[in-house]
Amino acid sequence: MRSLVVEDDATNRKLLQTFLSRYGECDIAVDGKEAVDTVDRAHRNHQGYDLVCMDLRMPQLDGQEAIREIRKQEAASGVLKAAKIIVTTLHTDTEDIATALLGRCNAYLVKPIDTAKLKKELKALGLIQ
Repeated sequence: MRSLVVEDDATNRKLLQTFLSRYGECDIAVDGKEAVDTVDRAHRNHQGYDLVCMDLRMPQLDGQEAIREIRKQEAASGVLKAAKIIVTTLHTDTEDIATALLGRCNAYLVKPIDTAKLKKELKALGLIQ
């Protein structure tokens, strides 16, 4: 599994990277703009991501907009298998959740991230056994 962690908080970024590295390569981006650029570069190199863990509140470009841009890139580049996107955020506002799901994320986890819940989501999304 090839993963991208998009997180502006160093502690959360390290937690997710350490956990996901057990299952394969895991890259990081510190904001939404870097995430969009990283995914674009991966598509151009024919090395897309299986999973993107996306924070919502970040500088440069927020997670909602980054998700929309990533989905546009996938459509434009003809990706056959879109990345699974799990939103990881402190915000439990129902409007944020609805917007993220409508923006085509696949799951929503509230911080602090419980790795058992994350593993359960990865299984439910068919990313791990």
